[in-house]
Amino acid sequence: MFSFLKNKIKDAFSKIKKEEVEIEQESQDNSKEEIQKEELEKTIKEEKRETKKEKKKEESKGEQKEKIDLIEEKIETLEKEVDQEIKEEKKGFFNKIKETISTTKISESKFEELFSIIEIALLENNVAYEVVEKVREDLKSELAEKAFKRGDLANKFKDYFKESLSSIFVEPFDLIEKINSSTSKPFVINFIGINGTGKTTTIAKIVHLLKKYKISCIVSASDTFRAASIEQLQHHADKLGVKIIKHDYGSDPAAVAYDAIQHAKSKNIQVVLIDTAGRMHSNTNLIDELKKIKRVAKPDLNIFIGESITGNDCIEQAKVFDKAIEIDAIILSKADIDEKGGTALSISYILKKPIIYLGMGQDYENLKKFDSSEIIKNLGL
Repeated sequence: MFSFLKNKIKDAFSKIKKEEVEIEQESQDNSKEEIQKEELEKTIKEEKRETKKEKKKEESKGEQKEKIDLIEEKIETLEKEVDQEIKEEKKGFFNKIKETISTTKISESKFEELFSIIEIALLENNVAYEVVEKVREDLKSELAEKAFKRGDLANKFKDYFKESLSSIFVEPFDLIEKINSSTSKPFVINFIGINGTGKTTTIAKIVHLLKKYKISCIVSASDTFRAASIEQLQHHADKLGVKIIKHDYGSDPAAVAYDAIQHAKSKNIQVVLIDTAGRMHSNTNLIDELKKIKRVAKPDLNIFIGESITGNDCIEQAKVFDKAIEIDAIILSKADIDEKGGTALSISYILKKPIIYLGMGQDYENLKKFDSSEIIKNLGL
């Protein structure tokens, strides 16, 4: 999972490490220039002293005594001033050299140059631009114009990058705990998403999970639009041993959901799972139908099912559904075959909604509780 992005991030930090060596070499070259300047100043001072001695020999001792005394007095004063100045400069200079040897610093422009390596890796792997900008600002505030120990810049880049990515996720809630602590009887969950995202299969996985925790449930076949949708859901319900409430194709989906809720109340069933028609987020009529289901069923949770492999398309779909009925949580299907990982890194931050599960295969057991720290670890950070 996310292996392509993991390799891209690894390559990016390898490049940053190489850049760090060049930055430190530049700092060392600047230090050499300062040392050469100091040596040149010493040479000039010695030459001045030799010149003064020659002048003394050339002038007559008798005739120029007064002049010599005056010159020597001026020279002595000047030498004291020069010695003091050099001493102070030398002290400041060597403190600077000591700092230069042990630390390195990157300018804002150099930071932008280094970050562009990471930026390309993220954008190539479907990470949303808003997330990239968030990471940029986080790293810039920690790295630009800051001094670091030599050889530590690449590590700092990596540490702050990891910290920034960790902060983009909304903390997920525990579905089982939420159901058990709810006063709603039954607890109603409405599943939404476009066609082909694995919504019906994901509902079957949730049924399997609830049975594992001995939570009774019933399924509402409110997808009365797609051919064979009811038969598909019936197949899963039979395998899992749960009841399905269904009407004929073309029936009112909200009416099916209502009947399922009434049946659950009469039989003291804890949870109702509503399977809605997979719909393109641009289909106004089906979106209106979804709004009606929400009004009638009054779900405790609206869960968006999206394909992890579709990148920014998945995010745009979720935005429309969230605007229409307000999404409460996200399940990403097909995460096991997602080599890029951009959707998982972006959707929670963009929508400010938690990812609660990842679909990791076709079997009922292949539903993994979302853990942001594991995602970061899978990226090699």
